[in-house]
Amino acid sequence: MDNSNTIDQDRILKINIEEEMKSSYIDYSMSVIVARALPDVRDGFKPVHRRILYGMMGIGNTSDKPYKKCARVVGEVLGKYHPHGDSSVYGALVRMAQDWNMRYTLVDGQGNFGSVDGDSAAAMRYTECRLSKMGEHIMDDLDKDTVDMMSNFDDSLQEPTVMPTKLPNLLVNGGNGIAVGMATNIPTHNLGEVIDGCCAYIDNPEIDTDGLMQYIKAPDFPTGAYIYGIQGVKDAYETGRGRIVMRAKAEIESGESHDKIVITEIPYGVNKAQLIEYIADLVKEGKLDGISNANDESGRQGMRIVIDVKREANANVILNKLFKMTALQSSFSVNCIALVNGRPRLLTLKECVKYFVEHRHDVTIRRTQFDLRKAQERAHILEGLIIACDNIDEVVHIIRQSKTPSDAQRNLEARFELDELQSKAIVDMRLAQLTGLRMEQLHAEYEELERQIAYLQSILDDPELCKKVMKDELIEVKDKYGDERRTEIKYSSEEFNPEDFYPNDPVVITISHLGYIKRTPLSEFREQARGGVGSKGAHSREQDFTEYIYPATMHNTMMFFTKKGRCYWLKCYEIPEGAKNSKGRAIQNLLNIESDDSVNAFLRLRGLDDEEFVNSHYVVFATKNGIIKKTSLEAYSRPRANGVIAINILEGDEVVGVRLTNGHNELLLANRNGRAVRFNEEAVRAMGRVSTGVRGMRLDDGDDEVVGMVVVNKPEEETIMVVSENGYGKRSEVEDYRITNRGGKGVKTLNITEKTGRLVAIKVVTDENDLMIINKSGVLIRLKVSDCRVMGRATQGVRLINLTKKNDVIASVCKVMSSEVEAVAEAESQKTLEENIGASGMTDMPVQKTDGDVSDNSGAEVTPLDSFDDEENNEQ
Repeated sequence: MDNSNTIDQDRILKINIEEEMKSSYIDYSMSVIVARALPDVRDGFKPVHRRILYGMMGIGNTSDKPYKKCARVVGEVLGKYHPHGDSSVYGALVRMAQDWNMRYTLVDGQGNFGSVDGDSAAAMRYTECRLSKMGEHIMDDLDKDTVDMMSNFDDSLQEPTVMPTKLPNLLVNGGNGIAVGMATNIPTHNLGEVIDGCCAYIDNPEIDTDGLMQYIKAPDFPTGAYIYGIQGVKDAYETGRGRIVMRAKAEIESGESHDKIVITEIPYGVNKAQLIEYIADLVKEGKLDGISNANDESGRQGMRIVIDVKREANANVILNKLFKMTALQSSFSVNCIALVNGRPRLLTLKECVKYFVEHRHDVTIRRTQFDLRKAQERAHILEGLIIACDNIDEVVHIIRQSKTPSDAQRNLEARFELDELQSKAIVDMRLAQLTGLRMEQLHAEYEELERQIAYLQSILDDPELCKKVMKDELIEVKDKYGDERRTEIKYSSEEFNPEDFYPNDPVVITISHLGYIKRTPLSEFREQARGGVGSKGAHSREQDFTEYIYPATMHNTMMFFTKKGRCYWLKCYEIPEGAKNSKGRAIQNLLNIESDDSVNAFLRLRGLDDEEFVNSHYVVFATKNGIIKKTSLEAYSRPRANGVIAINILEGDEVVGVRLTNGHNELLLANRNGRAVRFNEEAVRAMGRVSTGVRGMRLDDGDDEVVGMVVVNKPEEETIMVVSENGYGKRSEVEDYRITNRGGKGVKTLNITEKTGRLVAIKVVTDENDLMIINKSGVLIRLKVSDCRVMGRATQGVRLINLTKKNDVIASVCKVMSSEVEAVAEAESQKTLEENIGASGMTDMPVQKTDGDVSDNSGAEVTPLDSFDDEENNEQ
């Protein structure tokens, strides 16, 4: 018994558990890192991908042959090279055939290989595959000793350690993998861009990241969409790590009953079915309001996800919420780790390009050496054959005199100073080669080989020629397989200056009365203007018309002010482009405006980065309760996406006018009871952006309110036009209104009687303006200002229109350019632009509509919408 215990103790080996755990863990982790999870920097493949392609080539499963069952390929790879699970091999094979995962597929699949909705592929016994043409290019020259080979798992076969790829696969198709203690995540890129970058590196190895980014601008994902902001891309390219924000490609389609958000491209890696299901869950849980339905209408024409927006909801706000709450905006975390000489390394863009170019150089040199060796061997044989042909009689005599072939070889070697290879070729030569034609072919082949040997030797001797060969091969691949970029880049303002990507071309900004805005290239305006006088411009919806026209350039800034006192900004290039006769887009869809707020004033500025301009100009606000506020334009020179508070509005008050002034202008305020106050702007001190302001006009008791504010620039040319609710109006000289201090009750501007009704509008006009008058019943009339004579300040005025239906009143009055002046202005719009491009944009603003519901039962004798220039019904 003691004996057996001693024997058992001798069999037990005592080891330190810490050391054992450490060594076992390191062995396992290195096995996973090197032989499973991380791609090689040279060809961008993990071992399983490399073995699949090599196995398919080995069984002749190429693009010009019929498809083979995937089970056949998986069995080949498992049995010969990759002794792991069949699901891992089939999973890798399927991914190489999915065009929403691979930027350029390497396997041509037939059958169900899954979908972007997350559907899995059919079982391998049902699907078929073969190499794609690009997959074959991965293995070009593999048989020319271009890469090292190694034994497979049972030492029965050889397999390549790396592929001699002409495709910069690590960058082009990216890759991801989770190893032990590290992971890799590399985005896909555009083939043409990466090859251009590689060629630039070949020409200049000292090129930096910024230089490479002139060619490789950003990742290019197979699912398209947008890259939102470039800073994450720069970080990834410079350090190997970065966060790339991706956004779906979505448009808002306006319909008669409601708007639709149509999504045609989604971020890379997003499951479409899960995305739609998640949106539905958000709506069901009440976390996302304003959506009535979400449908997947994708088909053969491409992806199309349609989200129906409720009638009362703002489609632009809903879209922004979708970006924030769902995978419509997601990020790609770049972690560019790959194997370099068998060791994992974090790689920058330049290093990825560098190691691929070095690999291509190594492949090119080894292939050239192989071809040179083969050519020299063949030339050596041909030299012996040519000697034999030149001395054929003697050669035949020697062979006939020899007892055995080996004797014949030795005799030939001794006579003509040949080696064993040459003498054997002569002995093995057939009689047919002794014909004259065959002898000429021998000489021609030898001369061609001599030229080839010289060329191959020059590649080895001349580094510049070697570089040219490498570039030519890369460009050939680009020309054959290169395509357009799918993922668009949005350079956000805080990360990159977007003005660098938009030419400062002249445009015309057009805003309609109902709040539709568009920009039109000035060239289109001029070309259409030459077609003849009388063009009415945009085909607006019924009861709408063009109210504001601003000459501008793409880099100008538009400022929008709402009645609740908020300010928003848009660069002109951010305003949707539209033809001269198109309606435009609703401003509500471009800005994050609350549903119960609306834009009622605009300013056009040449730019907010001109310190001298923004510090010398002011934004002046007037509210319906008689408050006036003046703030330096500099306080509004830092745009924010969600807008800022422009003026602190008290409860029950709202903005009725916003003007840009130079600090020395004169202001006029008018109230509903027919009085106006004129005072110098200097009487209003400048104050902060979120202040309330000071009293500009003292109102009467009751429901009195300010109806408008005007700025006087040229008193000798301009006149003051006032309109009352019952259709009366008049023009007066500016000098008829004496200058007083702010805060007064003002002087009479229109004699208010029961016949005239109360005041609804005050405008500063010239003979070149028209008035567009909107009745409470919703009908329009257009009047020429020049038809209204200038008269005294305290008069009753003249009847502008006849309001024949009971209870009908004027709801709003807008100043527009007269039709004759509009035609001339279009023809001379370039001159107008040059004169105004440096000036601040003085704007006219719609007067607030009168209280009460709009009745369809009241009416007036008005000019129809399609014949605004007919003045027969305009009573003076």
